Amino acid sequence: MTQSQVESKLESMIAEIFSSIQECATRVQELLQSDDSGYLASTNASGDTQLAVDVRADMLLEQALLKLPCVKGVCSEEKSSALYKQGANIVESTSLHALDSGLLVAYDPLDGSSLFDSNLSVGSIFGIYDSVFSASTLVAAAYIVYGPRLEVVLAYKEAKHYACNEQQWRSKGTLQLESRGKLNAPGGTQKNWEARHKELVESLFAKGYRLRYSGGMVPDLHQILCKRGGLFSYPATSDAPSGKLRKLFEVFPFAFIYERAGGEAIDGQRQLLSLPCESLHESTPCFLGSKEEIAQVRAAYMK
Repeated sequence: MTQSQVESKLESMIAEIFSSIQECATRVQELLQSDDSGYLASTNASGDTQLAVDVRADMLLEQALLKLPCVKGVCSEEKSSALYKQGANIVESTSLHALDSGLLVAYDPLDGSSLFDSNLSVGSIFGIYDSVFSASTLVAAAYIVYGPRLEVVLAYKEAKHYACNEQQWRSKGTLQLESRGKLNAPGGTQKNWEARHKELVESLFAKGYRLRYSGGMVPDLHQILCKRGGLFSYPATSDAPSGKLRKLFEVFPFAFIYERAGGEAIDGQRQLLSLPCESLHESTPCFLGSKEEIAQVRAAYMK
C-alpha cells in the first residue's frame, strides 16, 4: 500500500470508532438519566469506589468498541487488565501490546462520577492507539460531555466539536485556543501542593485569572476549550508524587486534543506526549492550556 492509502485506511477506521463513540454517548446519557447513583462495595483498578452506573457504562463501551473489526483491544480505567482480540477469542492481559496489530482504545467510561449525585456534568474520555498503548502511537482522541447538552469532541487532525439534538449530531465547528486565556482550574488538595505550585496558582489569580474547578476533568478542560484559553493543572502532591491522573485514559488523550486545538500539554517541563508509559494505569502530573499559561508553568517549575 502507498502512504496515501495507509493514511486513508487509518482515517476510515478512526471515523468508524468516532461513529461508535457518538452512538454510545446517547446510550450512556440514558443510563445517567436512570438515576442509578448508588455506590457499590467494589473499587476500580485505581482504588476509587465504583458507582453502579460506572460499571454499566464501562460494560456498554467495552461491548460496543470490541464489536468493531478495526479495534483489536480495549482497556478501561475501571479494570486492571486490557482485553485483546486473538482470532475469535478475547484475552485478558496487563501487556501494553496488542496480540494482533490494529487499533486499541483506552477509555475512562465515566470521568468525574463523584459529581453525578450532585447533578454536575460528567464525561467519558477515549485515546485511540496503534497496536501499542503508548503516547508515541496515539493517533486520535475523543471525549463526551454529559451536561445540559450532550456533546462530543473528536480529535484527529483537528479538534471537532459536536452537539446532539434529538438524536442528531450537528457540528459546532473546530475548537481553537487563543495564546492566552482567563480561566484557572487547579486540581489536588492545596495543603499537599509544592511551594512552587502554590506560587504559580497565586500568581495567576493575582493577574486576574478566574477560578473554574468542578473536580471533573472533562467539564473543566471542556470549559477552557470552549472559552478559548486558560490552564488546567493537576500537579505532583505530597500524597500523590506521581500525580493522580492516568496517562492512557485521561492525560494522553487530552494532551492530544489540546495540541490539536493549538495549546500545549506538559508535566511541568516535558511535553506529555513525549513521556514513556510502562504500565496500563501509570499516572503523571499534568498541565494543559494555552501557550502563555504553559510558559508560566515552565518558568515556575524550572525554579
